[in-house]
Amino acid sequence: MNNIDLQKAHSIANYIRNTFDCEIPEIAVILGSGLGDFTKMVKMIKTIRYTDIPDFPESHVEGHKGSLTIVEVGNNKKALVMEGRFHYYEGYAPSEVVLPIVVFHLLGIKTLIVSNASGGINRGFESGDLMIINDHINFTGNHPLIGKNDNNLGPRFLDQTECYSNELINHAKNVAKKLNIIPKEGVYIAVSGPTYETKAEIRAFSGMGADAVGMSTVYEVIMANYFKIKVLGISSITNLATGIATEHHDHAKIVGTASKISNVFSSWVKQIILEF
Repeated sequence: MNNIDLQKAHSIANYIRNTFDCEIPEIAVILGSGLGDFTKMVKMIKTIRYTDIPDFPESHVEGHKGSLTIVEVGNNKKALVMEGRFHYYEGYAPSEVVLPIVVFHLLGIKTLIVSNASGGINRGFESGDLMIINDHINFTGNHPLIGKNDNNLGPRFLDQTECYSNELINHAKNVAKKLNIIPKEGVYIAVSGPTYETKAEIRAFSGMGADAVGMSTVYEVIMANYFKIKVLGISSITNLATGIATEHHDHAKIVGTASKISNVFSSWVKQIILEF
């Protein structure tokens, strides 16, 4: 299916299931750059390093721990957490980037919370904001569903009317209100990277209706949609985009800003899961 090695995905899912040796939660969380504080706010049940999972990709980006962890949120909620992801710009094919989502599907995941660090295009945004993603633009030049399709797994032509679950968006907003968090909401545009965008590109993206820009997330969301996994997306606005920012971009500074936002982000995600 779509150049994805389904046999490999089954093998990885079986390894994860056997290694954890417990019931796999139906909720999964993908933590973006610098957002690792979430696992510090919950009880960690068991962790597997990506490097210990046969045939699983490795994350080589600063701010990505590279672990798969089952956590307990409160007394009766559990989640499967990816601490770090894989990127197209690292040289991974889209089919490799979304391999964890295929594995999630095989493990029985029904809900996915996906997060990222992104640059703010919307001039009403500030560094340090959190944005609920209500739609996205795939500007990477590639797509994870290119290739032969297995109609038993998902549709050849995938509807993208509601990439991000309206139900989960409303739930996240209600939880944010209780916690006195005021999130932004907008469209995330994904580019291939690894270069930061030019001023001209940002002007173009703004004209296209994008509010934030990053180098991840959309492939994972498309694949989750394919398997009918409900998605909630949250962007951490770690910097203002090129031409809007007054200084040059630096990845270490961006990870640092994400780390400062991480506490609020983590508290929010924890409560979102608790109140599911």
